[in-house]
Amino acid sequence: MLTRVYAFAAIALLAACQPSQQELAPTPILPESAQAMIGAADTADGLNEREPDLCGAKEYSYILGQPESAIAGLPLGDKKYRVVRWRGVEDQIYQPHRIVFRLDEMGNVYNVDCG
Repeated sequence: MLTRVYAFAAIALLAACQPSQQELAPTPILPESAQAMIGAADTADGLNEREPDLCGAKEYSYILGQPESAIAGLPLGDKKYRVVRWRGVEDQIYQPHRIVFRLDEMGNVYNVDCG
């Protein structure tokens, strides 16, 4: 008898954990102006907003598909750059003026961006 009471109590507690219909309501789609405000708020929290191509990554798009050894021959001058190998460890410090060459599992450049 006592086991049934415990089972009933457990079921009642689990039923109380179910979300209400109000919580299941879909999230409304925000207008673009509100989305822009949310993106601006992210920088106030300490997150970095990604700037558009401040490092000049588009200039090096011709290297896509080439092996890592081709990076050494690029005219980078004084520009900072980073090579991120396939599944390699990468710190999360965003530097908008640094070029990032990302390699695929074969060691070829598959993406060039800033960071």
